[in-house]
Amino acid sequence: MTDREFERGCIPTCVDENSSNINIKHCCNKLNVYDWLGDISDPLAQNKYVEVRFKNTRKGIYDNASGLPLQIGDVVAVESSPGHDIGIISAIGKMALYQMQRIKMPKDAEIKKIYRKARPTDIQKWQEAIAQEVPVMLRTREIASMLNLTMKIGDVEFQGDRTKAIFYYIAEERVDFRELIKKMAEEFRIRIEMKQIGARQEAGRIGGIGPCGRELCCTTWMADFISVSTNSARLQELSLNPQKLAGQCSKLKCCLNYELSIYLDARQNFPENAVNLKTKQGEAYHIKNDIFKSLMYYEIRINDIPVIRALHVDKVKEIMDQNKKGIFPDNVFETEKTSGRPNISFKEELNSDSLTRFDTNERNPNKNKKKKRHKHKNQGNEKE
Repeated sequence: MTDREFERGCIPTCVDENSSNINIKHCCNKLNVYDWLGDISDPLAQNKYVEVRFKNTRKGIYDNASGLPLQIGDVVAVESSPGHDIGIISAIGKMALYQMQRIKMPKDAEIKKIYRKARPTDIQKWQEAIAQEVPVMLRTREIASMLNLTMKIGDVEFQGDRTKAIFYYIAEERVDFRELIKKMAEEFRIRIEMKQIGARQEAGRIGGIGPCGRELCCTTWMADFISVSTNSARLQELSLNPQKLAGQCSKLKCCLNYELSIYLDARQNFPENAVNLKTKQGEAYHIKNDIFKSLMYYEIRINDIPVIRALHVDKVKEIMDQNKKGIFPDNVFETEKTSGRPNISFKEELNSDSLTRFDTNERNPNKNKKKKRHKHKNQGNEKE
């Protein structure tokens, strides 16, 4: 069996079929769990619960009722409904308990058991089941097209004993696939489970390169998807452009939530509602914020010229308090400077540099003219 046939959500580096172990120390880190307690020897570590991973993002916590000596990467046969399934151990000991806490497993939840380490016959049957997944998926798409169903079969996952298969599909509307299941059961002779996935899961399954130049997060390491709203972009002062904020799944990018907590901490000193400021020079309109420099940018007309000025947050709060009392301060925007640079109006910025400043030679501007004259004289002599 090749290594790619063992790929169930994580690409392994090598496979040892004799010991039923898969080396995932240097894999793609899609579904494996980093054991940061691996260097600590704990003789009292629990071996009752282990985490087993399957294809795509499917994982489960199982009970090692027989007390088998298991380690990360072992291929095991676990309880399923019906029959048994084949999976790969991704976490044991204390890390498995932490995984149970992360998924918030109920205390009274029924935990299925681990039967045994996978035997050669189990692995052979598992190999045959994996080999059927792509042909069955393509045939299912043909049947769905014949029935005119508005759905797309994205992937198929066979159970280890080949008695059941999970069909992952995408659909924008509710789909009545009862007739589809009948035809599939007659043709494939297996139990069928239909599972709808979203656009994010589909993009993670297909893969791709993001605008950052790296492989998609949902393809490499993300398994749990948190909802993203436009409020995350607004709090980070990003342009609300759907084309830039949307990922390859046509949804908002998951990375919009990565730095959100830092921005929320930095915005605590800013006023909740950025209102316009009233001064004796006129009314200043709020434009944007520089959160990490604690600056707020306002536009005001000085001598009928629109000028953008930056004020510190504390200064803005002071002016807002004065406006509430009916006080309009004077010379607010003339004395304020931004990051040590003098404020320059839009008109001054346009006239600061000339577009033709490199066209003339400052050392000897008449030098080129003399050369041209000599050329004309020589050309005249040649004609004569």
